Amino acid sequence: MKYIDEFRNKRIAEKILNEIKKIKIERVNLMEVCGTHTVAIFKSGIRNLFPKNINLISGPGCPVCVTSQSDIDQMISLVRNKNVIIATFGDMVKVPGTTSSLEKEHAKGSNIRIVYSASDALEIAKLKKDKKIIFLAVGFETTSPSVASVIEDAKKEKIDNFSIYCNHKLIPPAMKAILEAKELNLNGFICPGHVSTIIGSRAYEFIARDYRIPCVISGFEPTDILESILMLLRQISQKKAEVQIQYRRAVKPEGNKLAQRILKRVFEIDDADWRGLGIIKKSGYRLNKKYQEFDAKYKFKIKEKKSEEAKGCLCGQVLRGTRNPNQCKLFGKKCTPENPYGPCMVSSEGTCSAWYKYNQ
Repeated sequence: MKYIDEFRNKRIAEKILNEIKKIKIERVNLMEVCGTHTVAIFKSGIRNLFPKNINLISGPGCPVCVTSQSDIDQMISLVRNKNVIIATFGDMVKVPGTTSSLEKEHAKGSNIRIVYSASDALEIAKLKKDKKIIFLAVGFETTSPSVASVIEDAKKEKIDNFSIYCNHKLIPPAMKAILEAKELNLNGFICPGHVSTIIGSRAYEFIARDYRIPCVISGFEPTDILESILMLLRQISQKKAEVQIQYRRAVKPEGNKLAQRILKRVFEIDDADWRGLGIIKKSGYRLNKKYQEFDAKYKFKIKEKKSEEAKGCLCGQVLRGTRNPNQCKLFGKKCTPENPYGPCMVSSEGTCSAWYKYNQ
């Protein structure tokens, strides 16, 4: 790759589109499982270029959006401790809980810091030794290795006022849950590029083998996505089910072995609660016993809280792909990016946010 413009070339895009239109196929449903893909598809207008028989569905690809209401409420309860500083990404601040949000708690005087990484949170812990620093570790396989590395650093440096609220989730089990639910007649997956740089293409082989659903790991530029869709359509038309890599400049079949080793040293796989999907077995991480001292849930003895979803919000159904944002009565009215009522409108990678910004 020399220049990014090569992947935004109009002539190349038109050529791929012509190839797509040549494929004679019945209606197909293709799901992208990445928030960055969702935004790229809307932003580039790709949805409007296809014949009506090609239907693109957005899946649970936004880590902020899939964070359960219970987890949001538990995070909010942590910040009410006067001796605690919560360090988090900007998107998490505005996600509404059952009765409050981190943003509202900050307005009341709670100590919340916006950071760009877990290492930023660790630096705060070094400077504020009289406070307990909790990093809200939200994300998929892409961000979890860097958090694991920071945990190792914290242990080596004996920083005992630092911990994480671990809410990392794994994408392949969520894809399996969507297929098992049988709510959608899916014909193919556009698999996430960033996640796949860590886990590799082999992590999706069970989908092609057991469910006969084709998978293509895609890059994020317009021609990347178009080519990935073409690759899926060719598989479907030939009645094949394979895992293919379009994003070869970044993804290998085996993934990133170094990152995988770091994850195994620090985390162990656990069940996780997903907004819209419920509890999915073996779909999340928790700190293993060696690093349990850095687990905020263990350190602060956090208990399950009774939580309620926002009334009228269809975010859970949007994340499952069974509803489009504009089918929600709150969309664009009571719920906007400036005043989000549900989490899918909060994050820049949320389907509702992308739909609002680019599909009006």
